[in-house]
Amino acid sequence: MSKEKILVIAVKKDGQQEERFHSSLDELVSLGKTAGGTVVRVITQNRNRIHPATYIGEGKIEEIKQEIDTLEIDLVISNDELSPSQLRNLGNRFEVRIIDRSQLILDIFAQRARTREGKLQVELAQLEYLLPRLQGQGIAMSRLGAGIGTRGPGETKLETDRRHIKNKIHDIKQKLKLVVRTREQYRKRRKINEVFQIAVVGYTNAGKSTLFNRLTASNTLEENKLFATLDPLTRKLQLNSGFQALITDTVGFLQELPTSLIASFRSTLEEVSAANLLLHVVDGSHEDQVQQQKTVLKLLDDLHAQQIPVLTIYNKKDLIKDAVIPLNHPYLIISAYDENDVQRVLLEIEGLLKELWESYAVELDPDKGKLISKLERETIITKKIFDETKNKYIIYGYIRKEHPINYMTKTDAE
Repeated sequence: MSKEKILVIAVKKDGQQEERFHSSLDELVSLGKTAGGTVVRVITQNRNRIHPATYIGEGKIEEIKQEIDTLEIDLVISNDELSPSQLRNLGNRFEVRIIDRSQLILDIFAQRARTREGKLQVELAQLEYLLPRLQGQGIAMSRLGAGIGTRGPGETKLETDRRHIKNKIHDIKQKLKLVVRTREQYRKRRKINEVFQIAVVGYTNAGKSTLFNRLTASNTLEENKLFATLDPLTRKLQLNSGFQALITDTVGFLQELPTSLIASFRSTLEEVSAANLLLHVVDGSHEDQVQQQKTVLKLLDDLHAQQIPVLTIYNKKDLIKDAVIPLNHPYLIISAYDENDVQRVLLEIEGLLKELWESYAVELDPDKGKLISKLERETIITKKIFDETKNKYIIYGYIRKEHPINYMTKTDAE
């Protein structure tokens, strides 16, 4: 099956940084590739402001129409979100399907969702995006069910009935409430059991899943594509000291994520705000990595997760050309494919926790096997000796201030 030919259109507004504009265009080209198409032409225009009716100026519309005909373009993608009237007007002029950045991202999410929750969240976001734009789809309506931007609810021709869509949105929201309730129960259970939770966050394609797999010896999807991971996955992580935690791989962040998507994925993203520690994975080789970090930090702020301790990990060190100037501390520069570097990450996590936690020393009788085992799993033990004269185990380590067994570890050991 031949790939769809894509033409990208973008307006550079007054005051918009040149670098930021070009990085968003590069990202859109990558998104088109991830969706299964090929961007064959990019046409940009400098404007004081976006044209309210047609997004771009009249002269550019003619130029783009000629390119569409000459290059036999299948799909036009706008770098900015288009209003219903802009979609309708451009669709009528270009006579090919036209979608915007948000719709493209939603389409990729529709391809990538694997779990029931993920599929429901994507469908909800697509329907909420589609509802105000029913009048603006133009020629796209005659070609639903085939091609980029038509996956998900488009296949069911729901767009022909506004009331049907509203009912469907209500139905999905009810189903999601049950899923969210189940997720919250899991979260509460983990909290009651005092399970330490780590979340891997970062810009899409930074190498989160690769690092996650190396840390947990699991095999989640690893691809050099945007949004390779959509559904969050949780695994057990064991540090060298024996301390055990749960670690979750999360969906990659992106500039200008559709607001409907952020709202729909709120429960999934809450895995981040429920974490005790964040591993922020950065593609250290990416020329726009500073802006990507800022995007992630802004989203963490939106999720009220800015107070959670963060270890920043600059990944892909084998591809880094210029010296990395870290935005945040503590940090590491690694390659997720290097086993020694993966071990360094584990050691750094352990070192960071020691700084954040309280030191303890405790003497325990040999028959306290269950408690000793609990200390081994849920605290970081630095030294354990058996004193034959006292007939006691003497254990030194670090423990979270709020851990329920903290009160039992206050005994001073000589």
